[in-house]
Amino acid sequence: MATSDAILQVLSGAGPCVFRSNPCFRSSDLTFSSKLHVKCVKKRASRCMKMFKCSNVLQNGIGNHWFKGLGDRDLSVDAKIKKLHLLRCKGPQAERVSGVTEGGNGAWFVDGAKSLNLNGAVTGEQTDGFGVRDAQQLTREKEGFASNGALNQEKERLETNGAVGTGRDASPKVSVDPIEEEAWELLRDSMVYYCGSPIGTIAANDPTSSSVLNYDQVFIRDFIPSGIAFLLKGEYDIVRNFLLHTLQLQSWEKTMDCHSPGQGLMPASFKVRTVRLDGDDDSATEEVLDPDFGEAAIGRVAPVDSGLWWIILLRAYGKCSGDLSLQERIDVQTGIKMILRLCLADGFDMFPTLLVTDGSCMIDRRMGIHGHPLEIQALFYSALLCAREMLAPEDGSADLIRALNNRLVALSFHIREYYWIDLRKLNEIYRYKTEEYSYDAVNKFNIYPDQVSPWLVEWMPNQGGYLIGNLQPAHMDFRFFSLGNIWSIVSGLATRDQSNAILDFIEAKWSDLIADMPLKICYPALEGQEWQIITGSDPKNTPWSYHNAGSWPTLLWQLTAACIKMNRPEIAARAVEIAEKRLSRDKWPEYYDTKKARFIGKQAHLFQTWSIAGYLVAKLLLADPSAARMLVSDEDPELVSAFSCMIGTNPRRKRGQTNLKKTFMV
Repeated sequence: MATSDAILQVLSGAGPCVFRSNPCFRSSDLTFSSKLHVKCVKKRASRCMKMFKCSNVLQNGIGNHWFKGLGDRDLSVDAKIKKLHLLRCKGPQAERVSGVTEGGNGAWFVDGAKSLNLNGAVTGEQTDGFGVRDAQQLTREKEGFASNGALNQEKERLETNGAVGTGRDASPKVSVDPIEEEAWELLRDSMVYYCGSPIGTIAANDPTSSSVLNYDQVFIRDFIPSGIAFLLKGEYDIVRNFLLHTLQLQSWEKTMDCHSPGQGLMPASFKVRTVRLDGDDDSATEEVLDPDFGEAAIGRVAPVDSGLWWIILLRAYGKCSGDLSLQERIDVQTGIKMILRLCLADGFDMFPTLLVTDGSCMIDRRMGIHGHPLEIQALFYSALLCAREMLAPEDGSADLIRALNNRLVALSFHIREYYWIDLRKLNEIYRYKTEEYSYDAVNKFNIYPDQVSPWLVEWMPNQGGYLIGNLQPAHMDFRFFSLGNIWSIVSGLATRDQSNAILDFIEAKWSDLIADMPLKICYPALEGQEWQIITGSDPKNTPWSYHNAGSWPTLLWQLTAACIKMNRPEIAARAVEIAEKRLSRDKWPEYYDTKKARFIGKQAHLFQTWSIAGYLVAKLLLADPSAARMLVSDEDPELVSAFSCMIGTNPRRKRGQTNLKKTFMV
């Protein structure tokens, strides 16, 4: 009985942090974790090691581990320790201890089998209940590399066929791409550990930079490509840990000048800090998570996209690992609902799109995207679809799901109908009449034809089109924003015809959007007086630099997912081939400058983690296109049907008193 109580407390998150996959329960990656691996609370770690009776060998994480004797230890004391102001090592842990199973005699043990990566690094991947892919990979590696007899047979076969004598080595060798090998080494080197377990990757690990700023923190949006790369590699623990710990940070009190944002807000980033413990022992320390919700960020802008990306990664984790128990947890379900409640809250806006301030997404500086930027709408739509797929069907969620479905229909109609631009639509806007007061108005947003700039008339190709960057009353932002358009394809926000047209447009404007390094974050750049007014003369966002039409290699993975979904992977393969020529040589910069992306960005950090991870994910997806299913969403037939009904709706329909909306409780 004591054993059951102890295990339940660990699974529910009340037990000590040492009961994790890294310190005792798996073999450490000695090659890559030495730089960033931080020690746990010394006193607590010592106590926990005694509690689980780990030997020195076990504590070093070497070999196969067998744990016995947990039945005589009650962990309820640790479960009763109150939460501290900062999230400490003893904080709630994963519900399921990865790789831990119960033997027939009631003893708990861990499969510490090692697997050999192609780059020679030893990792402790495990074959738990949902890690079938790991087991298969391990079996293939054993069969492919450990059998000398198989190699000899292959050599004899080649000799029989006359392969020997051509000057080549007849024995088969593993082909390892040196750029990919370097990228994986750098990605693992950027991993951050919390109490011995991997929890994320820092934004950049640039040894040449004297100005760290907040690049040594784990950013939600920056970790997404890293998390996808680890999922594709079968390394699920780091993603699971990341999702659970950031979920806990969601409930933190966050204020700025006596004002608090919505409860569902996710942090922009967090940092693992080591602090001293109060007491007689001056050497006693512990680790804490220190989040930033925007109150310390440049510009003090809340990250609207963090919660949306978190939901998208949660769904990808479940689809890739097969572990649906994570998204079914009560705390995870509550976290999803809190994000949805924050996004679906009623306001003054007449539009179904999310109204946000400048700098609330990847473009986190003043760039004139305040209002209803396409990037946020594409992520919003994608997160709504993912949340609907993961929400548990229960009476308390009925109103929330109804509101979610209504928003999906309205949002898809709004974006597809009013954000789309091609040569025909551009000509229609050019002939718009203004000041129309009517339910039947063609120019619903009172767009002035003079907004159609000469550059756009010349730039728009005969074939293809794209979704504009922003739409507000009397304002259309005609700039091409890459992430918003690409993720509209991935999420299904754009129709199939529109999705193909966007890819046609990218191909037609290859020399502008891809050039010497993919991919322009937006096009064209703000210049002259327009740059001065809109950016406030931002010295970092000068024309053709950084967010002002700089080129960002991390966008490769989103482009690849979009191309695979539309069965046009050759576009992504061509872009990856261009990137491969420079990324490693240029030391994996954050972004590139100039019109053709010929220069490394003037303030770009080197060894930028999401540049590294974006490249790796693109390569992995091109090698296994079926893996993109965890990211993409197809058009929902119900939404298509509702969309058709909305087009045929008479705007003069009788208006009357509407029923009050039901509230939904979280």
